[in-house]
Amino acid sequence: MSRSAAPVGVRLGIVRGISYGMFGAPDSFVPEMRRLGGTLVRVYVYWSQVEPEPGRYDWTVVDAILGQLDPADEVWVTVCSSSPWATRHRTGFLPSSPADDLRRYERFVSDLVTRCRGRVDYWQCNNEPSNTGLLWAGTAADYVEQLTAFHRCVRGADPDATVVLGGCGYDVLSSPADSPARQFFDHVVEHGRDAFDLFSVHLYGDPHDIPDQVESVRGMMRRHGYERPVVAGEYNGPTLFEFPAAQSVFQQTMMAAFAGQAPAAPGTRPADTTSDAMSDAMSDGTSDETVDGLLEAAPHAASDEAPPEAPDRRTMRTLYARMAQLPHQLQMFMEDCPPGLAAKRDRINCRQIVTRNVLALAAGVTRTACWNLAPEIPGYRDRLNMMGFLFGKLALMDYDGAGLTRRHPSADTFALLAACLDGTSHVRRIDVEGRPDLYAFEVSRAGRGSLLVLWAAGDAFTGEDAPGTPVDWPWPHPAVHGLDAFGTRVPVQRDGGTVRVRPSVTPLFLSAEPEAVPRR
Repeated sequence: MSRSAAPVGVRLGIVRGISYGMFGAPDSFVPEMRRLGGTLVRVYVYWSQVEPEPGRYDWTVVDAILGQLDPADEVWVTVCSSSPWATRHRTGFLPSSPADDLRRYERFVSDLVTRCRGRVDYWQCNNEPSNTGLLWAGTAADYVEQLTAFHRCVRGADPDATVVLGGCGYDVLSSPADSPARQFFDHVVEHGRDAFDLFSVHLYGDPHDIPDQVESVRGMMRRHGYERPVVAGEYNGPTLFEFPAAQSVFQQTMMAAFAGQAPAAPGTRPADTTSDAMSDAMSDGTSDETVDGLLEAAPHAASDEAPPEAPDRRTMRTLYARMAQLPHQLQMFMEDCPPGLAAKRDRINCRQIVTRNVLALAAGVTRTACWNLAPEIPGYRDRLNMMGFLFGKLALMDYDGAGLTRRHPSADTFALLAACLDGTSHVRRIDVEGRPDLYAFEVSRAGRGSLLVLWAAGDAFTGEDAPGTPVDWPWPHPAVHGLDAFGTRVPVQRDGGTVRVRPSVTPLFLSAEPEAVPRR
């Protein structure tokens, strides 16, 4: 693939998770993705998994991945340089780190890519390296050196493979130009320009910010005189950070827990004795891995007695004790929340599966990977786990016993969207005069009739209760069929060469032929 050319066609993918085969035997997941309509597989592989001791290779996880693939699948492997013996920061998991000896790292990467030659399309050098000390234990210059070696080894072992720059996360996109995260990526983009083919961006936050987020990373490259195609290595929602009032209550509770205080009443701010990093992370909507690193790094009081409960668990215990008094936008992320709130969160999630993808595709992104397929461990439940609270409900599926068979509503919407976008070559936004709230997109599909996707801007939590404002849309086809993001057939009024629809916050698909609703 030419460095200046985006991957051909459109593919919707799914990320397995961050620790496949790390805490248990590698299980089946690619067929499950495929049944949802996913045609791009993203999975992590760690140096510690492949070479647990110097010169001793264990291909169990790699071969488990390769053994599940179909020739039609595209495969994206994120390679994390985490090692208990070969890297500056000794660990089997995270954070990744520069190698003690770059030649050892090059040998490992060359052997890994050779093992997978012709089977893996995209190789990524670590993930969100700007989260220094948490996901990357090194400097921007260290990352550029490793990326350059990584690119050289991938090219040497499989010239047809593509190298992806470590993901540009919300820590970068939500921060000002002079922030450490922005400065980190600016250094990488400037000095690593010849060491990657695709720029990966992580699309979180308000879905309607996606066009600006994509343009922002393109602007990073253009400032240094070049541009590479942009792909989305992660996206999903809702997250707590989309609801300021709920986020404020959560942050106050957490800050009090880390300061060792009694929780503050809603609307007040506790004394801030915690680190600036913790405050910034929670206000900026930092990724789950980043928050996890902050929690692990939090100081514990020295005492001869049994250690006190960890602040993150104390935070969650306080929230659950006050659950009935919390804002509904906060309650919906919690386990055992009222069924109506759980259903509302699911509907928001379904809507955003559609809107995030369509907005990204219209911005010229041709590969997206949904975070994520399922929990890492079957049967794991702990409502005091903060990461589960913040991000656990984004999983498309769950285990039923040992089998990965249980679908959440978002999985059905993903499957519906994948079916509707099958054969898509181009997505174009159509501006509607006098309706800045209206999002309208024309989807061109090879061998199929065009598809129109419509929705209206509105509050993510309450917008579904507002009646849609009618709009008359030109419709030259003899028939019209409507389908919403939940797979419900929607009657559409047709009058000659126009159709009248009432766009709402729920995306609506209009087509000349009925769209097939995938069966479970």
